[in-house]
Amino acid sequence: MMKPIKIIIAASLMILAQACTEKKEKEQAKKPEEMEKLSPKDYTTFKVDDSIEMYRVTFKNLYKMDVVGHLFIPRNLDRGTKHAAIIVGHPMGAVKEQSADVYASNMAVRGFITLAIDLSFWGESEGEPRNAILPDVYAEDFSAAVDFLGTRDFVDRNSIGVIGVCGSGSFVISAAKIDPRMKAVATVSMYDMGSANRNALNHSQTLEQRKQIIAEAAEQRYAEFTGGTTKYTGGTVLKLQNNTHPIQREFFDFYRTPRGEYTPKGTSRETTTKPTLSSNTKFMNFHPFNDIETISPRPMLFITGDQAHSKEFSEDAYKRAAMPKELVYVNGAGHVDLYDKTDLIPFDKLETFFTTHLR
Repeated sequence: MMKPIKIIIAASLMILAQACTEKKEKEQAKKPEEMEKLSPKDYTTFKVDDSIEMYRVTFKNLYKMDVVGHLFIPRNLDRGTKHAAIIVGHPMGAVKEQSADVYASNMAVRGFITLAIDLSFWGESEGEPRNAILPDVYAEDFSAAVDFLGTRDFVDRNSIGVIGVCGSGSFVISAAKIDPRMKAVATVSMYDMGSANRNALNHSQTLEQRKQIIAEAAEQRYAEFTGGTTKYTGGTVLKLQNNTHPIQREFFDFYRTPRGEYTPKGTSRETTTKPTLSSNTKFMNFHPFNDIETISPRPMLFITGDQAHSKEFSEDAYKRAAMPKELVYVNGAGHVDLYDKTDLIPFDKLETFFTTHLR
């Protein structure tokens, strides 16, 4: 009698385990469909018009990592029909609450469904270690955002565009090269994160300096592999000194003041904006502008301030891209000005661009 009882118990345990697995899978499958309504009043780095509803959404990228975003939908939008949508990426080292939400909320006022995302390893999105650099996954996050939007009943999957601010400008280009579902591409204050790390601004970094950076990062891998402390590099200084570089001062005015400062839950102000030293060299192998001409005939719009220290990257991308393309200079604007200064950001131009090419 004991043997049959053991068999029955074993079978019961297997059935119970299978039921638990199926329940977990159903919960995971259901999770991406959830939209948590948020109050914009809880945020200080951007404003949302009363005509717009804001939601927190979560979805999986191709590598089963959670990507978190803020979805903005006009209140009077008819969700029974399909509409154009725009995905917005934040500056490198930032999070969606810093600049991306500014663009997303303002474009929503102009009638678009918009989705500002946190790149993997940053903000609320998944990925360990925090602040890690992995540009291929960053590009994948934009494709995952297309997956999410393109499966909403109220979104026209053939009318999805992207906006990349600062570093995300290079990530959306990287993504669009291999994802034709992105029908129109705009970048603002773009940084080519590959060139910026290989060569520095205006190609001011020598090969020997580059090799030294690579060597330091490689040595840091030993330290972390054996349980040592994670080190960070770059980012925005925490305090201004008399000799602080003007470009650092420009970033400080955004990231370290009430204007744009934001520290996600579970993180430290001291490490915001700063990539891990051991991973930052991944950018050395990042060449987003290679084959940029293959995005054609999908249109590209490059926006930069005429005073921006980063305008070389927009000019380089424009030169390499095929038609249709356009390069727009914002008079009197620096690089960080176009993060959040709505009186300078050419929203009319962005509206015209996406209205023309997504509708």
